[in-house]
Amino acid sequence: MNEDEQGPDDQHQVPDGVSEATVEALGTLSAALETIEHARGLLYGFHRLTGSADLDLGEAVEQLRKAGHTDLADRIDTELVGRNVIAGWWTFQVVEDYDDGYYALAKELERTARDELVDGRRHLFEAGMKEDRRTHGRRHHEATPADQPG
Repeated sequence: MNEDEQGPDDQHQVPDGVSEATVEALGTLSAALETIEHARGLLYGFHRLTGSADLDLGEAVEQLRKAGHTDLADRIDTELVGRNVIAGWWTFQVVEDYDDGYYALAKELERTARDELVDGRRHLFEAGMKEDRRTHGRRHHEATPADQPG
């Protein structure tokens, strides 16, 4: 393909009649969803770390008992081991509610916006940025993997 003919692949072409403002708004919506995905990952990290800490607390209780500190071990065991992190909730419940509520709705609405406005195409704003920022004709600046030499 001639360098002048290179550009985003078909899935990253803005459909006819779609304004730059719409592409920009969808780009911002996509960025928000990426932040929500990041937050979800941190939430899962919180879930795993809290669970690991609870298991370690149980081990510390046993070690304290063996070392003769039964009163302290009993207090940690009854007050902290297995305790809810939020009133009535363990971290798995927090994760499930986030996944089934906020996260699911964010994914659905972002997908709906893309489906209704740009035939479901993703990353159109970023594809435009790539086209604006790459150096045409320069190796490693090709528009698509298919455009790479050799």
